[in-house]
Amino acid sequence: MPLCADAYSADLSDTIEVVDIADIPGGGQLRLLKSGSDFSIQFGSEELMGSCDHVSEEALATLTCERLADRDGQVLIGGLGMGFTLGAALDAWSPRASILVAELVPKIVEWAKGPLAHVFADRLSDPRVAIDVADVHDVIAAASDRFDAILLDVDNGPDGLIQAENERLYCNWGLRSAYGALRSRGVLAIWSAYPAVGFDRRLERAGFDVEAVRVPAFAGSTDDFHHIWFATKAASTL
Repeated sequence: MPLCADAYSADLSDTIEVVDIADIPGGGQLRLLKSGSDFSIQFGSEELMGSCDHVSEEALATLTCERLADRDGQVLIGGLGMGFTLGAALDAWSPRASILVAELVPKIVEWAKGPLAHVFADRLSDPRVAIDVADVHDVIAAASDRFDAILLDVDNGPDGLIQAENERLYCNWGLRSAYGALRSRGVLAIWSAYPAVGFDRRLERAGFDVEAVRVPAFAGSTDDFHHIWFATKAASTL
């Protein structure tokens, strides 16, 4: 299917070019596709990120920051994608913040500096940004009271579509690990392309106060929505 056809009525005569293929550690592949001036990162037939549909990915950062007491502190982003969540985080957080992006697939970082460099602009050169080519699960598991916000967009929702190992992020003990990695009143935000009924209760069982929000899947959408859970760690009593 032509990239962005649903949202922007792309020219159906545009051909789709495979720009590059990335091996996923542990198995599977991602494809970077191009149609006209639009790019897409796909896993099989599933589009994980498109260059023209990124309203909800930006909302993942901006709405999280709005739920914090201040705009300083340390932010962890799981998944680099096309950099839209990172860009929104840079705009939302203060010059004193630090933003760590954990990206599992090395070629995603290469694409950001190569065929997608015009999409990323100068985001990766911002002094607040550090890139860790690692599984975000491992970064979370190694942290304790470190992050003010953890933003997860590593799959199409709270399951292991791309990697079965991603289930570790969303299972009960994975969510408790995220709880421990957050500072008091820190926020875990999880993006999803679908509602995942019952996931809010799983977050609550891990100790979080939970708010679920629907956001437009693309600019101007009135009937196609993505979903974000904002899970807040309880305030410290110390």
